[in-house]
Amino acid sequence: MITTDFVAGSPCWLDLGAPDVPAAAAFYSRVLGWEYEPMGGGEDMDQEMDEDMEGGMFRKDGKVVAGLGRLTEEGARPAWMIYYSVTDADATTRAVERAGGTVRVAPRDLGEWGRMAQYSDPLGGQFAVWQPGTTKGAELVDETGSLSWTELYTTDVAAAKRFYGDVLGWWFSDMELPGGGGTYSLVTPAGLPEKRMHGGLMELPAEHLSLAGGRPYWHPVFHVDDCDAAVARVTGNGGSVQMGPEDAEGVGRLAVCLDPSNADFVLLTPSGD
Repeated sequence: MITTDFVAGSPCWLDLGAPDVPAAAAFYSRVLGWEYEPMGGGEDMDQEMDEDMEGGMFRKDGKVVAGLGRLTEEGARPAWMIYYSVTDADATTRAVERAGGTVRVAPRDLGEWGRMAQYSDPLGGQFAVWQPGTTKGAELVDETGSLSWTELYTTDVAAAKRFYGDVLGWWFSDMELPGGGGTYSLVTPAGLPEKRMHGGLMELPAEHLSLAGGRPYWHPVFHVDDCDAAVARVTGNGGSVQMGPEDAEGVGRLAVCLDPSNADFVLLTPSGD
């Protein structure tokens, strides 16, 4: 489960890079019941951060759940970026480089709120880290309409385990998927019990990763009360469904979805809901 104590190595934030901010804000508001709060660059943010600063925050029941910004990176695809909490972004950057990853955005301060950096793992999966200042992360997680899990689709789970274990200190445990669906590797922050598992790794051939041109990619899983009803809202508002809705034994009912700009995410109604 994901919690808001945000221990080192746990998911703490996510934001969406979208080509059309108003359209993305409207879509997720209708699908997940979020309220969108636009914001502009403040005086305490550096000039580079102020440029092209179109975006804001999503809230659920008044609590911040995610961010939204205009996609400005040339050649980048619309996608959710997941941030993991670290105590020292500079030390993490050095660990990424030692482990064969790439620094996409070098560590930088975002005012008093914290310090961030973005990377690619050795196979191309993109992720980010957050060294908290006054802001620790999202205010609502593991509840209806919020982040409840993170997932990496990769072409090489063994390599991903080595990299993320070295960089973020994760522990892994494997489970066999029903019906011969392969092995799913569960992720837990170092030193915590398995009940604090926050994500998983799934190995897929490159031809099944067409969204990212055959490269691995992370995506968020959002908790919803009724997966089928949420999927209907996705398709009714210009999104599409890659898989599901279907039942996953011991997990719940889920669907892999795309928003209108093809950013991917998963909707999950956990077992027992």
